[in-house]
Amino acid sequence: MNLKKKVISVSLSSLLAFGAMTVVSLPAGAVGNGPNTGNGSIQTSILHTYDSLVEYLKTQDNKQDKMELEVIGQTVKGRDIYMAKYISNPQNPTILFLTQQHGNEQLTTEGALEFIKHLGTNKTKGVLDNVNILIIPMLNADGAMGDVNFSLDDYLADGDRHLTRYNANNVDLNREHDKVPSEMEPEARVLHENVFAKYNIDYMIDLHHQGTRSETEGELVSGSILYPTNANVKPEVLEGSKKLGSVVYHALENTGWGHIGKYNGGNGENIGRNGAAVRYDISTLLFEMRGMSDHYIESYALGQKSNGYLIKQTISTLDTTVRAIADGSIDTADTSFWDTLPTQTNRPNEESDE
Repeated sequence: MNLKKKVISVSLSSLLAFGAMTVVSLPAGAVGNGPNTGNGSIQTSILHTYDSLVEYLKTQDNKQDKMELEVIGQTVKGRDIYMAKYISNPQNPTILFLTQQHGNEQLTTEGALEFIKHLGTNKTKGVLDNVNILIIPMLNADGAMGDVNFSLDDYLADGDRHLTRYNANNVDLNREHDKVPSEMEPEARVLHENVFAKYNIDYMIDLHHQGTRSETEGELVSGSILYPTNANVKPEVLEGSKKLGSVVYHALENTGWGHIGKYNGGNGENIGRNGAAVRYDISTLLFEMRGMSDHYIESYALGQKSNGYLIKQTISTLDTTVRAIADGSIDTADTSFWDTLPTQTNRPNEESDE
């Protein structure tokens, strides 16, 4: 790990300690009406590369007795796709956290890696006895490394590489989920064949990033959530999805710095949260964090000054959900907030793109 990685690791560890999540102060205007697009340079060099991510995962695997690292398949360019597994009892409820279907949406990956480290500490003692956790921290490694078969010359970020939404074949992996697996792009195919079909998954949070100018009630959101909206989702699966959203929403809204809206997403089974719910009866939640790590549209990417609170928001989401599943409190989660949760709208020069 290079010096920049060490510096960011130390700062994140102090910022994101689980026991102090709700009391850590954030810069004024961290959510709501700030920070603005481009607040701080858009840098990719401070983010984990694929190689440093693999090194990080292997280090944690060696340190953590309860963690098992599995290669679920390969990308178009032949990179191994890793999944961190915590399975203490196959009969426990199981949750999957999926990040970086879109390669330019990496802060959720940074949060997932930090969460993996904390799962090996006493801060989560006892939790892993009652819940199984699967974490795929970088599904689209080729897009994350900018190793693709098309030009990224118009992308905005500075650093050692560009990051793009699409896989190496210029395909959006989050539009593959209604196909027969054999006809999917390699990354989506192994997700279906070696994860969805192999493990008895009860819940999934699909972590993404959206643009920077989505708002509700006149305030820019820190993120937006949505349950599966396809008509073929079973009622009990939909209810579980809404409960999952309730856990996340109330945890973040109660921090005083999170501002969560309802995402305006599509109904097609080709979208991950819908396809997994329909095909495998998994209760799913989409979480769209604010701001992307790179893009060719200026209003989509946030500068690095925003990284801390977005990573913190990711970790809080993951930690809150596993604890609610482990102690059973998710079963009584109040879903009535969905009836009044405002659907986000977009300020000029912004658009939704799940």
